[in-house]
Amino acid sequence: MITYLYEKDLRRMKFNILTSTWHDLAVRQIARRLSIDLQRLRLIMIQRFDMSLLENLPARWEAGLRHADTNDPTARELGCELFSRFIPFVEPDEMQTICSETRAEIDNGTPEVQAIDAGKARIREVILS
Repeated sequence: MITYLYEKDLRRMKFNILTSTWHDLAVRQIARRLSIDLQRLRLIMIQRFDMSLLENLPARWEAGLRHADTNDPTARELGCELFSRFIPFVEPDEMQTICSETRAEIDNGTPEVQAIDAGKARIREVILS
């Protein structure tokens, strides 16, 4: 009989990471920013992210807030780099498409707030799918 030195099912360990003090604060801020239910966001993170990414989540979140999309206010508001590079919920190509289309809507006369809200809704849809 083969015995493993590691657990095959890491969901419990991932949940413990996400609910620790520093991580919980970051997850709550991400959930608020994305307008996604906290429990649903935790489940998505447990399913998609590996242990290494989860362990470094608060540092990645803070670095992303400081350094992502510094030259583009629309991209910064949407979280284009933040949610594709620092916390990789959305593939970079797909995120670039969403950001470009949002900028195009603003350039075509759609009110900025309305266009950004629509872009955020598309990002949320991708994350929840």
